[in-house]
Amino acid sequence: MEEEESTSTSFIDIDSILQNLTEIVSTYGIKILAALAIFIIGRIVANLLTKAFRKTLESRKVEPSLVGFASSLAHAALLAFVIIAALGKLGIQTTSFVAILGAAGLAIGLALQGSLSNFAAGVLILIFKPYKVGDYVVAGGAEGSVTEIGIFTTTVVTLDNRTQIVPNAIATGGVIENYTKIGTRRLDLVAGVSYGDDVFKVKKILQEILDNEPRILKDPTPTIGLMEMADSSINFAFRPWVKVEDYWDLFFDLQERIKVRFDEEGITIPFPQRDVHMIKDA
Repeated sequence: MEEEESTSTSFIDIDSILQNLTEIVSTYGIKILAALAIFIIGRIVANLLTKAFRKTLESRKVEPSLVGFASSLAHAALLAFVIIAALGKLGIQTTSFVAILGAAGLAIGLALQGSLSNFAAGVLILIFKPYKVGDYVVAGGAEGSVTEIGIFTTTVVTLDNRTQIVPNAIATGGVIENYTKIGTRRLDLVAGVSYGDDVFKVKKILQEILDNEPRILKDPTPTIGLMEMADSSINFAFRPWVKVEDYWDLFFDLQERIKVRFDEEGITIPFPQRDVHMIKDA
């Protein structure tokens, strides 16, 4: 009799368990399947959108470093959205979860405020391109050729081969002088002669120097003119336009040629002199 009661009880327990499982599956099974479908489909869509975003950036010739970073950031944001949507389908309250993520993001943002400003400035540099790798610039207190533009810093190498690393926020925080962007530069030289020399002869000599130098550009027109009648000299402005890559070579070559031609033509280059008079005491 006892065995029959025990067997009956076990059947009742099994039936109860099966009934509970059936209720659980019927209640949560559809939600679980829907959540899985949202996650799988959402992940596929996120990958497709990320690839399309990357191709768009590459077609617009955005810097490769920015393309990779922006694509990864977009992919992470899309996956986070998909996960939140899947959790919401399961009935999990995602409001508090989003609030926690927002608070964590705010805390991280405040802790990395300087780095984020450098990152934002780096993105602007890569998008608007006030300078690019190879340009000679003056920015953020540094002067030289840009060798690398990173997300957070810009690397500049000076004429004497010193490496300067400038935070992007500092580089873009003031005036940026780009000597390379246009492709041409003007040489601003001054030729001083004495008051006893023939002004027209001096201008003719300077013009001949210009005409005999093929690296000097014809357009814009070079300038030769009497700039100043100083205390001990007459100063001529000598301003030819040259290509950026020829700037320093011509800067030195033209000054040497002016000195040599003035010596050959008997033109005097004045220099400061002082007469000292000795007064003998009576």
